Amino acid sequence: MLDRSVSESSKQPRRLPDQRWQISPQKPEFAQNLAVMTNISPIVSQLLINRGMETPEQIQGFLNPESLVLPSPLEDFPDLAISLELLQNAIASQTKIAICGDYDADGMTSTALLLRSLRTLGAQVNYAIPSRMHEGYGINNRIVEEFHSEGVGLILTVDNGISAFEPVARARELGLAVIITDHHDIPQKLPPANAILNPKLIAESSPYRGVAGVGVAYILAVSLAQQLGETKGLIQPMLALFTLGTIADLAPLTGVNRRWVKRGLQHLPKSNLAGVRALIQVGGVQVRGDQGVGGVEEKIPDPKSKIQNPKSLKPEDIGFRLGPRINAIGRIGNPQTVIELLTTDDMGVALELAKQCEQTNTSRQLMCEQIEQEAIAYVETEFVASLQKDRVLVVVQPNWHHGVIGIVASRLVERYGVPVFIGTYEDEEHIRGSARGIPEFHVFEALEYCHDLLGKFGGHKAAGGFSLPAENLQVLRSRLIEFANQCLEPQHLKPLLKIDAEVNLNHINQQLYQQLNALHPCGMDNPDPIFWTPNVQVVEQKIVGKGHIKLTIAQTIDNQQYKIKAIAWRWGDYFQLPPRVDVAYKLRENYFNGNTTIELELIGVRLPIQLQQFFASPPIPSTTTFEYNQRHYTCGFYKNGIEAELRIKNSEGKVLAMQTGHIIGLLGTNRQNAKEIDISQPQYDNIIQAALQALGVRS
Repeated sequence: MLDRSVSESSKQPRRLPDQRWQISPQKPEFAQNLAVMTNISPIVSQLLINRGMETPEQIQGFLNPESLVLPSPLEDFPDLAISLELLQNAIASQTKIAICGDYDADGMTSTALLLRSLRTLGAQVNYAIPSRMHEGYGINNRIVEEFHSEGVGLILTVDNGISAFEPVARARELGLAVIITDHHDIPQKLPPANAILNPKLIAESSPYRGVAGVGVAYILAVSLAQQLGETKGLIQPMLALFTLGTIADLAPLTGVNRRWVKRGLQHLPKSNLAGVRALIQVGGVQVRGDQGVGGVEEKIPDPKSKIQNPKSLKPEDIGFRLGPRINAIGRIGNPQTVIELLTTDDMGVALELAKQCEQTNTSRQLMCEQIEQEAIAYVETEFVASLQKDRVLVVVQPNWHHGVIGIVASRLVERYGVPVFIGTYEDEEHIRGSARGIPEFHVFEALEYCHDLLGKFGGHKAAGGFSLPAENLQVLRSRLIEFANQCLEPQHLKPLLKIDAEVNLNHINQQLYQQLNALHPCGMDNPDPIFWTPNVQVVEQKIVGKGHIKLTIAQTIDNQQYKIKAIAWRWGDYFQLPPRVDVAYKLRENYFNGNTTIELELIGVRLPIQLQQFFASPPIPSTTTFEYNQRHYTCGFYKNGIEAELRIKNSEGKVLAMQTGHIIGLLGTNRQNAKEIDISQPQYDNIIQAALQALGVRS
């Protein structure tokens, strides 16, 4: 058996993702009792317990958010009443109102929402968005002076302004009224605006606490329309823009966000907004049917690319298809394109603008890939050896487009597991950057810790933006390392994977998938359920598209093998996977050639836990004998360099040797003449499993 030859062309595997698996404690009896009381399945009950819901009332409010009794926003936002008064007076007197927006999806949808609603309510209103390339985030003195010269009497910021003390003070000096609507973290000194609407300033128990910038804009616009008695025809268009912006900004899908997003996802496919219809059409989000789900770019099944239910969208349709096309314009194009797209009522104009978004998004993707590869090469050369000591990554290079470096920062966090501050030079003397954090690291607090070294900065726990004089770069790196070492421990420096429950492959079917629909819409603070299955066999695997792994995995239960297909996005670096692994995944519905199947989207993989432990500290040498297929073998663990190696020897003296995490083994009478073989092939995997059992390793 051991002398069977296989192709030597198999690629040597790389390391597996270096992740922290946090598996939620299971409470089967409690989950069963809640399931009976709330008439849901025990698996959904356990998932809700994992999300902090432990009473029938909490579960009912979550599953049916329309049943919640909401307080009036006027009760929760102290400055809402004066904001409404200022806007009503401006509309009545035809005072010019100017909106200062932002160039991300949240800021642009907020701007469009208030433009549409205020114009419908009779206001004289226009807008400005600062240049990402030349000015950076937030209202500035130039915009204030320009508004003043144009005769503006009231400035309304959306998704920015909470940290803009100087520009707001200048506006007040010039006699302009200012309403700030924002959701970013509160600075030590608030700007002197006439009114500030920010959910971070209201009670933590408020259902409005988690709204994004577009949520604040929506609350303001709906409250104004209600006060003026002009809600007819206004609410649904505003709800569509609220839904787009909330999901694209990764706002938590809890509280009122869950209630309104759930409504919005049902209305979006039939929206009367020309821009939304054009985005859905151009973005490839179509009602399932004729073409399966083959992604245009990848030519492989992509569960993110189609509407799964023609009556409603899912958050991933926005997060993966619509949101990036809006965001791309703000990153590397002219935000005016998106504002016009979302405010026009002309379908022809909307389609042309949506096509511009599509082209810009394609350019953005190429730019991200190039910068990501350059950043990885730089990190591997300069910083990878010191990451465990530094606990933060500060990467600054010239000639990167600062419109996309935030995306690259997120990818570096995924890859290296540490907070990332990434920047590029605006000129020889100035740097502008973006930051992304990990769960145990607060980005905005880190920026405040370095405030004396920075120019402008802002953000929240998970992300932020900043600028600084180039001469301060080395001191900034040292200060951030100091901050990171105060709040991070070595065990934090691995990406955290929160897993809901263990599921065997024979339980994965359409019925389970439909039960999970009760949790939708999923997103921030209500993540897609993540399951795991131990010790599966990787039966087939190949690289498809731009570095994805498409594979088939199998699990044997009661002598019956169950197989299921899976995809691992952007995992080309981990190809080939070992023959036996634990897998963590989300469930996805796949439509192809008229058939519907449930597949896995892999997000985690590790060696089976017993095998990890045995390879970490095996009793070396540890040997034994065993019988397999009526043949006699000896096997044992031995040291080979710094790693343990399993060796299996047959009666003819041929040895099969393998190391942990590797899919390529050696077969021969000695290392000099040994051939490389693919140990995931059944004839080798079966004998390896027999050897491990003989050695007392339940892999």
